[in-house]
Amino acid sequence: MGLLDTISSPQDLRKLSPEAIDTLATEIRQEIITVTSENGGHVGPNLGTVELSIALHRVFDTPKDKLLFDVSHQSYTHKLLTGRNGRKFKSIRKSEGISGFFNRTESEHDAFGAGHAGTALSAALGMAFARDARKGDEHIVAVCGDAAFTCGATMEALNNLATSTKRLIVILNDNKWSIGKNVGAFARYMNDLITTPFYNKLDEDLRGFLKKVPGGEKVLKLSDRSRRETKDFFVQSSLFEKFGLRYIGPIDGHSVETLEQYLHFAKTSNRPLLLHVITQKGKGYDVAINNPEKFHGASPYNITTGESKKSDSQAIPNYQDVFGKTLCKLAETDKSIIGITAAMASGTGLSYLQKALPAQFVDVGIAEEHASLFAAGMAASGMKPVVAVYSSFMQRAYDMAIHDICLQNLKVLFCMDRAGLSPQDGATHHGLFDIAAFRPIPNATIMQPRHEDELADMMFTALTEINGPAFIRYPRGAGIGITVKEQPTALPVGKSEILRQGEGIQIWALGNMNEDALAIADRLAAATHATVGIVNARFVKPLDKERLLEQASGAKLIVTMEDGILQGGFGSAVLEALSESQKPVPVCRIGWKDTFIEHGDTVGKLREKHGLSQESMLQTIKNAWDATV
Repeated sequence: MGLLDTISSPQDLRKLSPEAIDTLATEIRQEIITVTSENGGHVGPNLGTVELSIALHRVFDTPKDKLLFDVSHQSYTHKLLTGRNGRKFKSIRKSEGISGFFNRTESEHDAFGAGHAGTALSAALGMAFARDARKGDEHIVAVCGDAAFTCGATMEALNNLATSTKRLIVILNDNKWSIGKNVGAFARYMNDLITTPFYNKLDEDLRGFLKKVPGGEKVLKLSDRSRRETKDFFVQSSLFEKFGLRYIGPIDGHSVETLEQYLHFAKTSNRPLLLHVITQKGKGYDVAINNPEKFHGASPYNITTGESKKSDSQAIPNYQDVFGKTLCKLAETDKSIIGITAAMASGTGLSYLQKALPAQFVDVGIAEEHASLFAAGMAASGMKPVVAVYSSFMQRAYDMAIHDICLQNLKVLFCMDRAGLSPQDGATHHGLFDIAAFRPIPNATIMQPRHEDELADMMFTALTEINGPAFIRYPRGAGIGITVKEQPTALPVGKSEILRQGEGIQIWALGNMNEDALAIADRLAAATHATVGIVNARFVKPLDKERLLEQASGAKLIVTMEDGILQGGFGSAVLEALSESQKPVPVCRIGWKDTFIEHGDTVGKLREKHGLSQESMLQTIKNAWDATV
């Protein structure tokens, strides 16, 4: 039995000797590598924060003290130390298993749920304000990656920090990476800080504190030596101090002893304090260090080689690759096309454009709001910006989509991948709300392709035929194996496509749901003795009302199928059109119910659980048919 097996709570951790802590850190890294090699997960971020997480739990007393991790994809060590060791940890990101992020319903030690960047500082500030108001004494600690400071919400929290509380501890976990290499002025500023020989001139109270604690003399000697070797002792005040945060650092993020000394001091501080901690993403696993983007969030992999256990040489291309290659092709002949990403070049497929046409590629950092406004400014100046963004991250730019783009009818194309489920990541990453969110906005055109080639055609249509904002949504992963044409063609805007002729039951399917409709059509016809037609809707907005109303005149049942939330979604658009035209035909809507969908092994398992397997959909339609006859 290893040392990790003896840890069931942070109390067990505090009993360990310094020598045992090093052994524990090694065992934790091995456990993370072993489990993620089977389940997939965020490898690099977690390997980089092992010592930091250990030190935090040795110094602070959760759940009374509150630890918040920005994004929280670096929470695996935290979970191992807070009662989710052993079998529970081996279930991470699996159906009925624990989440890969902080989750308030999972443990009292998870103070605040997360999954998107830039939330920790604002939430921690709110907790600190609430604590002060009720005269509590718990400590609030926000662990923020350096990339979190490119988020607008984090900067907004900094602006309010000094007037909100006098007691808050911020850990700046600086590894120079978010998902891709950090970009922008803040990244350059952080580099300047850590390359200054010794930025932190120790205040007298910190100097006195370190003299009293074991090992503190080492820190003092380092300070004195660095100051002797530095010609300029008058270091300019840090950006953080201008916001009212006392800055201390840089600090070795892989020395538990050093971290504990600074954390103990932070507990005594009578004003908000930031500890600048330097860590190495992927530490302890060379494969992850050498492939930081791949091992930020990895699929199951071979531990020795790092190669994915899923074949990367599949014949069917991913939607993200089709998007990236198509955009390159279009941008080669139209220099006004500019691809924009919010730190997700590789995940969205924009890395193709970044490599082929770097002058037509922009990475704005983790800042979806700015990416959208930036695109609006481009469009207002005659460019054709294409914003590549995950569906769930597009939620962060909702006001910009309405106020700055659609209101002004600007030609901006949003390509939203991960529409539908992102199974192992769970509720924070599922793209189920985009149709309902953007359908009510005037001037918006909303599309979803049935397959890879149709995605290319929709991109071409948006950039050549639509003189306003357009949104294309498509799922994560492989298409259905349709060959993409050498040259995309424009689609008639707002027009659907008949895939199967029928009359009694008309299925209007959106995007990837067309394949489910085709798969059950014959069985449905046999079960109901009705002819079954299938329409590839293509457009959510404008909806093909002409064809819909024509079919409604003869059909006994219209079925809508969408990989999105039912409330306000594609099926709602069909219902509204029929109601406005006073067509009384019954409608059966198939989609995701009004609930947040948890994480699971696969899309198939989650669909089966929530009534969206092919068998369940077949039965739902049959029941609706039986109610009409």
